[in-house]
Amino acid sequence: MEALPLMFILVGLVAFLVLFTYFIPIGLWISAAAAQVYVGLLTLIGMRLRRIPPPLIINSLVSARKAGLGLDTNVLEAHYLAGGDVNKVVLALIAADKANIPLEFQRAAAIDLAGRDVLDAVKMSVNPRVIETPKVSAIAKDGIQLFSIAKVTVRANIDRLIGGAGEETVLARVGEGIVSSIGSSKSHKEVLENPDIISKNVLAKGLDAGTAFEILSIDIADVDVGKNIGATLQMDQADADKNIAQAVAEKRRAMAVAEEQEMKARTQEMRAKVVEAESEVPRAMAQAFREGNLGILDYYRMENIQADTSMRQNISGPDKPEKK
Repeated sequence: MEALPLMFILVGLVAFLVLFTYFIPIGLWISAAAAQVYVGLLTLIGMRLRRIPPPLIINSLVSARKAGLGLDTNVLEAHYLAGGDVNKVVLALIAADKANIPLEFQRAAAIDLAGRDVLDAVKMSVNPRVIETPKVSAIAKDGIQLFSIAKVTVRANIDRLIGGAGEETVLARVGEGIVSSIGSSKSHKEVLENPDIISKNVLAKGLDAGTAFEILSIDIADVDVGKNIGATLQMDQADADKNIAQAVAEKRRAMAVAEEQEMKARTQEMRAKVVEAESEVPRAMAQAFREGNLGILDYYRMENIQADTSMRQNISGPDKPEKK
């Protein structure tokens, strides 16, 4: 029975030691003091209560102090509570200081909170990056298609990292400049002979304005010849003109056929009227005989005239082939 209270005492002592070392990281405090970075125990306890990991803050502070940066725990804690990456910001400040790049903590923290990789930006300022454009298609004035690939050397502009456009904008602008430069060339041979014409024209446009980068150089890595787009377009236009002409001719032919059919219908109608009028002649003659307006001598005289007319027509007509 006496061993049971002793066990409770040991468990309580162990729990107290765990909580004590958790809220008061003695080992971290000793490490900081050994690095000549003096942080009070109450400050470490306050970090625990504010749910800030003391090792992250203290280790970053030690690195900054050793690099000669005058930072304190308050600014590091504030950046951590704002959702920033304390370690990356401190490393970026150290790298910028060693490279003689002017960079303050407030700007570095703002760049980090804006979603930019501030450490990568500092490294890119020291060591420019080469980005390659996708294959860009353009057509010269002679109608020949060219495919070009460019390598763009860029350096991060720290002053424009906040609000500046990214790599995608730079690549898009460079591609647009390549298309414009090739399109303004009189012949594709000029581009093949002097590819640097493209890079000079593109660099002169100031494509890095409003971006987070500074374009150092644009080098044309490859130029390939594609199709003769001009000839293809001319062939397509000729085919289109031919189809239009065929459609117009077909329309005219259809109109001519319709007019011919209309003329045939009118001719048949006139013939029908003539036949109808001829059918009325015997009736009119009979009526004239009954009414005494036409006599027998008049009738025979008219018959003689018709016979003479028929004879003259036969004599003046073409000769008929003799029957064998």
